[in-house]
Amino acid sequence: MNRIQKAFDSAKAANRSAFVSYVCAGDPNPATSLDICRALIDSGVDVLEIGVPFSDPLADGLTNQLAAQRALEAGTKREDVFDLVRAIRRENDVIPIVFYTYYNLMFSGGLDAYVAEAKEAGVDGLLVLDLPPEEAEEHMAACDAHGVKTVFLLAPTTPESRVAYIARYATGFIYYVSRTGVTGVRDNLASDLEEMVNKIKRHSEMPLVVGFGIHNQEQVRSVAELADGVVVGSAIVNTIKENLSDSDEMLKRMRALVTDLIQGTKLG
Repeated sequence: MNRIQKAFDSAKAANRSAFVSYVCAGDPNPATSLDICRALIDSGVDVLEIGVPFSDPLADGLTNQLAAQRALEAGTKREDVFDLVRAIRRENDVIPIVFYTYYNLMFSGGLDAYVAEAKEAGVDGLLVLDLPPEEAEEHMAACDAHGVKTVFLLAPTTPESRVAYIARYATGFIYYVSRTGVTGVRDNLASDLEEMVNKIKRHSEMPLVVGFGIHNQEQVRSVAELADGVVVGSAIVNTIKENLSDSDEMLKRMRALVTDLIQGTKLG
């Protein structure tokens, strides 16, 4: 069984929803980025979603755009992102790692070579923000050949007929974007969240995670009651932005935030 499925199964066995954390590789610099991933693992996250810094992150709001900008300005390159995963894997062979990336970053250097290196480094899944399954035949073939799981997005605007189509091609998990627009902290959850989650679950038994905008324990708890996983990104990334001059304080606040949020994943 792959690491992703094991993580969701373990969370379910513990009567909770899985917690998926997002940070951008290389933010605020490659060395601190590794310390951040260690802090997230130590805090108990179930899945590490690692953003690959990109100069045109069209699905991201300001918080994550600035994270990518900090990473690029710190000199983070393709090899640094893979080296980050390798460093994590030397210390931890259990935590699932999913890349949150854009297609041009994979395609420009050769798609099959990218997926092969991702697998070699220790990546378990690829979420490609701007690649719908209709255009992903080569990507899916490469992932299948190298044993890397695919993750596809569903949105509130996705019609039910297309929900079934997209769900058919996800081999890792399905990521439901709970609100239209870009990433970023939101005050309230979408009013139709339960309806949409139930609609998706009618068409797939694949683990379903919900993200975009979730930032406090109450929101985590509400999502955990409906979905198999909860994704938190911008709230975590904000602890980096707010403590750039003090990495110790940054890690301290991140651990405190994530520990608190994970409490919301417990059911019953």
